[in-house]
Amino acid sequence: MTDLLARFASWTPELITAAGQTLYLTLAAFAGAAVLAIPICAMKMSKSASMRGFATSYIEVARGLPVLVILFIIYFGLPDVIPSFRWNSMSCAILGFALQGSALLAEIYRAGINAVERGEKEASVALGLTPLQALVHVTGPQAFRIGLPPMGNYLVGLLKDTSIASIIAAPELMLRAKDLSSSSFMPMPVYIYVSLFYLILSLPLSQLTRMLENKRVRQ
Repeated sequence: MTDLLARFASWTPELITAAGQTLYLTLAAFAGAAVLAIPICAMKMSKSASMRGFATSYIEVARGLPVLVILFIIYFGLPDVIPSFRWNSMSCAILGFALQGSALLAEIYRAGINAVERGEKEASVALGLTPLQALVHVTGPQAFRIGLPPMGNYLVGLLKDTSIASIIAAPELMLRAKDLSSSSFMPMPVYIYVSLFYLILSLPLSQLTRMLENKRVRQ
């Protein structure tokens, strides 16, 4: 038992650093997805059939492909097609998760906008607001509040899904766990200990998501 506790103590600094990388990967991918989802949502709701068709195709492909396949295409496939493409594993992981996440968030944005009462939209037109002004001042804030709980759920899921990035050697928590497991020949203690780090990272996000959902129900 004493030896195991000593092992935990020696692993902790490395796992804390790796947990920071996991958190960075999660937040960077989420930010990228949140930004990319805006034009995709706009195209999905456009009056142009070609734009709607492009957005629909993008969303279906991104949601239909496993994220591991997307990561493999970016990390292993793109350098063969574009020799100058030589991103490191972390950057490729951020891009891969952001591309898939943008499709998911675009649908959340669209659902939030469609959930805003029609009377609110008609009132903004009656007041003489342009479509952009109506989106910024009327529709957008309400859609954002509606979409917060599912966005929170997506963020929690993304945090856990980042473990897949270890397959392309992104320096996150699960990759470090694999290294420690191989060097110590103690896979069970390592992975149990690493699971605690994932819980420490994810539980506050889960609690925040539940608070947002409860607040929405009360409203």
